[in-house]
Amino acid sequence: MTTVPKEINAAAAKKNSAEKLTPMMQQYLGIKENHPTMLVFYRMGDFYELFFEDAEKASRLLGITLTARGVASGNPIKMCGVPFHSLDGYLAKLVKLGESVAICEQIGDPATSKGPVERKVMRVVTPGTLTDADLLPEKAERPLLAMCSITQRKTVTTGLAWLSLASGALKLMEFSGDSNTVAARLQQELERIVPAEILSGDNGNLFDDYAGTHINRVPDWHFDVVGGHKALLDQLGVATLTGFGADGLGAAFGAAGALLRYAQSTQGRGLQHVRSLTTETESEFIGLDAATRRNLELTETIRGQESPTLFSLLDHCRTAMGSRMLRHWLHHARRDQNVARARHEAIAALAQSEAAGPLAATLAQVPDIERITTRIALLSARPRDLAALRDGLLQLPALRGDVVRCYGPGQGGESGLLAAIHTALATPTACLDLLVRAVAQEPAAMVRDGGVFATGFDAELDELRALSENAGQFLLDLETRERARTGIANLRVEYNKVHGFYIEVTHGQTDKVPDDYRRRQTLKNAERYITPELKVFEDKALSAQDKALVREKLLYDLLLAELAPHIGTLQTISQGLAQLDTLNALTEHAQQHNWAAPQLVDEPCINIIEGRHPVVEKQIERFIANDCRLVNERRLLLITGPNMGGKSTFMRQVALITLLAYVGSYVPAASATIGPIDRIFTRIGATDDLAGGRSTFMVEMTESAAILNGATEHSLVLMDEVGRGTSTFDGLALAWAIARHLIDTSRSFTLFATHYFELTQLPDSHPSAANVHLSAVEHKDSIVFLHAVQAGPASQSYGLQVAQLAGVPQPVIKAARKHLARLEAQALDATPQRDLFAAPAADPYAQEEEEAAPLAALNAAQQALLDAIADLDPDALTPRDALEQLYQLKRLAAA
Repeated sequence: MTTVPKEINAAAAKKNSAEKLTPMMQQYLGIKENHPTMLVFYRMGDFYELFFEDAEKASRLLGITLTARGVASGNPIKMCGVPFHSLDGYLAKLVKLGESVAICEQIGDPATSKGPVERKVMRVVTPGTLTDADLLPEKAERPLLAMCSITQRKTVTTGLAWLSLASGALKLMEFSGDSNTVAARLQQELERIVPAEILSGDNGNLFDDYAGTHINRVPDWHFDVVGGHKALLDQLGVATLTGFGADGLGAAFGAAGALLRYAQSTQGRGLQHVRSLTTETESEFIGLDAATRRNLELTETIRGQESPTLFSLLDHCRTAMGSRMLRHWLHHARRDQNVARARHEAIAALAQSEAAGPLAATLAQVPDIERITTRIALLSARPRDLAALRDGLLQLPALRGDVVRCYGPGQGGESGLLAAIHTALATPTACLDLLVRAVAQEPAAMVRDGGVFATGFDAELDELRALSENAGQFLLDLETRERARTGIANLRVEYNKVHGFYIEVTHGQTDKVPDDYRRRQTLKNAERYITPELKVFEDKALSAQDKALVREKLLYDLLLAELAPHIGTLQTISQGLAQLDTLNALTEHAQQHNWAAPQLVDEPCINIIEGRHPVVEKQIERFIANDCRLVNERRLLLITGPNMGGKSTFMRQVALITLLAYVGSYVPAASATIGPIDRIFTRIGATDDLAGGRSTFMVEMTESAAILNGATEHSLVLMDEVGRGTSTFDGLALAWAIARHLIDTSRSFTLFATHYFELTQLPDSHPSAANVHLSAVEHKDSIVFLHAVQAGPASQSYGLQVAQLAGVPQPVIKAARKHLARLEAQALDATPQRDLFAAPAADPYAQEEEEAAPLAALNAAQQALLDAIADLDPDALTPRDALEQLYQLKRLAAA
């Protein structure tokens, strides 16, 4: 295959004035010049074509055939294409790979165009500006985010603006500090928002790459603060942003200006569904960093799979809107206890009224109204979107009836969350009436196919359709008459889209054809003819068909325009439906799995009775429930016990129960009383970051540093095996110092799992620390894990037994047991260990030298005896050899 040299591309071809290019190729190059970084899909008849380097790239990414057409600079112009009706599938693949695509359509009439048909880029598809149902994940948002930074006197202020174009939700945030603080905060917020695409200025350098997210550089002047403020006012149609809590922002306005400009340019029109603004602050949500989201497996397992996770467990939602809201709640638990309490009350009302089942059945008939509304606003809604919207709106009265029975007007529930949802689900009578009258019961997939509008909606369309629909009877009558006139019994009158109407006669009957028949097509076994009468009818019928399609296109544009004033109402309905669906899903799960309503209180505490891990309990046959008590005078639990004993599961379930309580869900426990929580930190597991050049221990210490620098007395901290990635004494010293800091300085509620038994002395000197352990029972050479949390430290780690369970070869286990016996014997015979946390002796070096002399000889003799015993193989000894060895051991012992 011949490839175009690197220097022969679209730009080079356009600059070469001596090149003789076709008018069509000149048109393409002019369009490509305005979209140099995007793949241009150039419409040519029934195909979208790509040329030059776009063709080579698309051929590679999509696996489609690369061909050539014409010549530029003496080289063939590379070309490839995809059928227009298959576009969405190819777009989905390209967007998933992070590519952006400019869709160039034919907007001129080929019949009247002189030269190339007029073409124009009608929309741009980028990872962060998707609205098509076929391109978007059903249960997740794909926001577009812009960031703008302003530096004044070493203080960096970073503003973020992000928009979910598929829902119209626009949000702002701003934070300040030194460059390191802002960079860390930016990382945290991006991990929370998870943008699909990031807009940054030409000179932006805070993030050149974020977890593979597409970074799009735009001119710095797009981030003008004053211009951004005006753009927000114009977009929202207001005179001030005070009502949105956006007073005093600066960099965030700059980000919003760039964001709105970019979003509008990709859609080729205004964003009439972006009608509100939310300003977020750091103190609004319970903080969760990337490590915590990963370790708690909220929406993705540690291995990157979609299940089993907390989201996959709870997602009983019947609508995509509800699933997206549930996902959002899990990642954005509000610190305000009143928000969670309102959700708890709604779940209690749904459970008590036994409405969850009927609501679920009705919600299952509701489409994704949120995204359909967006497509109406962007004029990209398809006929079946409107039919689905109509059918979904017809379910509102039934849903309102079920909701009102839950909170009971006149019984004090009129101000609750369910009452607000009931209000939001009021049927938009005018909108629904329009859809019922206009849209056919089962419309065609595309407007160009016709059959979109219901009979009776438009008299002119009905008349044009009648002309086409009556064609069938006319053809039957004509066929009967022609058979009688010609005597040809098998004569047929038919129609196809290529050749229109025709009379077909087999070759054996052609001698009977009248003189007024004119040959239209010759086939292998027959001839096809046209008559003056049939030609007149064809012109009339086909003209009516064409006019009907033109009329439907006009009516469809008018219908979308008539629906535009209802966009705000439809968005309110979709939010109400999403909340109801999410609450109903949480209710169903709570009822099915015996979850309890948590109590949120003002006093600092985490008091869980018979708590369970929500995901793990579904994966095993019998789960052991455990208590956890953390109060003001008991803030750190030192957790010891064997590997596989359940320490990590216990820690994670405490964090998940706490998070679920603030999400507004019931919790997997007999009861749970939880005080104020601002952040949840986890330091669990051992992983490296090879790409970032960080070892396992470096990752461990980086995560520990983030916890020690960020945790407060209202934080929940999970620390698992900290210090195990380095030498024994270094790790022990670090674990001790970290635990001390969490007790004395951070004063966080902390679950601190460790195999360093020396740390179990901490509660002796720090009353706010307490020992608990996961119990196990040893039976012969095996171990039984009881998974029960009990007071006090564990007696041992059972490491060899766990290794045996893992399949470590028996000779290795046997050798390890022998070596362990030697080490334990040395430890028993040595001077008793001083308290790890006691003050050092006045002269520790002198004391150690004094103790070392008499111990050295004793240890050497004992080691010789142990070595001799270890070398014995009783099965290989004769009776005489055994007696000799016994005497030898006795002499060693006496020495």
